[in-house]
Amino acid sequence: MNRVLITAGAAGIGRAMGEAFAAKCWQVWVTDVDQAALDSLPPDWQRDCVDVTDEAAVSAMFARLRTEWGGLDALCANAGIAGPTARISEIDLADWRRCVSVNLEGAFLAAKHAAPMMQAARSGAMILTSSTAGQFGYPNRAPYAAAKWAVIGLMKTLAMELGEYNIRANAICPGSVEGARMEGVLQREAAIKGMTRDQVYRGYADGTSMKSFVSAADIANMAVFLASPEARFVSGQVIAVDGHTVNPDPKI
Repeated sequence: MNRVLITAGAAGIGRAMGEAFAAKCWQVWVTDVDQAALDSLPPDWQRDCVDVTDEAAVSAMFARLRTEWGGLDALCANAGIAGPTARISEIDLADWRRCVSVNLEGAFLAAKHAAPMMQAARSGAMILTSSTAGQFGYPNRAPYAAAKWAVIGLMKTLAMELGEYNIRANAICPGSVEGARMEGVLQREAAIKGMTRDQVYRGYADGTSMKSFVSAADIANMAVFLASPEARFVSGQVIAVDGHTVNPDPKI
């Protein structure tokens, strides 16, 4: 049975990934910082309450995984936070560092500790969650955009370093994803722009060719494909699941 580790997998996109992999009969191991959300997961999923920026905790989790599973077939480095919503001159350095740490260092640490197991098996797939903000930029969200651009650079480098071991690395760039996290983004941006939440929502939707948000399941389905044999020569790619963003900062 194939084995997948998903960081920030107890809710939102991460949980959708777990459900999609489980539906394909993969074993699922999830990390998250929300113990209550972890407690709500299906009983046959492995779980750990881990801060992805704490290398000692991440290393200990991988040691448990190695002992219980013996290896890893896919990593979904999905952990991320929205960070502050403000213009660059108003962003506190501590908020900047926290956002970059979770989004970028979390992916780095997961890849660092997953790589030796995959190299030993000479097989594996690493799927990093970036964002359309990592392709276009994102006004009022500088640390988030910077970190998501960096995730793509990390992924490209992983693909180059690990390809000889038959390990593939790709990045998924979600667009606007329906759910609680995006709801918070809409509310904060509405306050900054002096608009209603619905105006901001419509602006994001109209900024795509398909005039719509996407679902967490749409992202999860792409992750399952990228981990599958059907994607065996797909590596080093940036794949947007966003309904085709044509205007990342629509003005209303």
